[in-house]
Amino acid sequence: MMRPAVALELLATPGEVSGVRRALRSYGTDVQLCASELVTNVIRHVGEGVPVTVRVWREEGGRVRLGVTDPDPRALPVLVGGDGAAGARAEAESGRGLALLDALAVRWGVEQEAGRKTVWCELFTDAEPIAATAADTPGTPERSGRRRRSAGALGHPSARS
Repeated sequence: MMRPAVALELLATPGEVSGVRRALRSYGTDVQLCASELVTNVIRHVGEGVPVTVRVWREEGGRVRLGVTDPDPRALPVLVGGDGAAGARAEAESGRGLALLDALAVRWGVEQEAGRKTVWCELFTDAEPIAATAADTPGTPERSGRRRRSAGALGHPSARS
């Protein structure tokens, strides 16, 4: 795998989330939003103050791959409701982070290793993306309708599939 264009090592605290967004500004709103959600999930489900590494790679065809690594391979992300952002209850105070990531990302998944896991996602940021092949990431197929330019906001019509 290529060396990441950005690698941020930090302690997962609420104050660091805004620093991650600032550091990833050049990658666009969707990448910033997904990184914020993934770091926030670490804080909520693994613990505040644990070490986290945020990596971003630019890939062929205008894709950006974002990975957030934490030290707990057992605390796996769960998509609530299964219907993307619509699956999270409107009155709920939480539970929309992965639904938002699922709605914005071409694909996402989890890589587990001894002593750590990485939750990753891929997003398109260029107007003319090249379709990914099955060999790019085995076992994580692209979903149709997610090959257009990233919209920057879930409510924007082109962000939905």
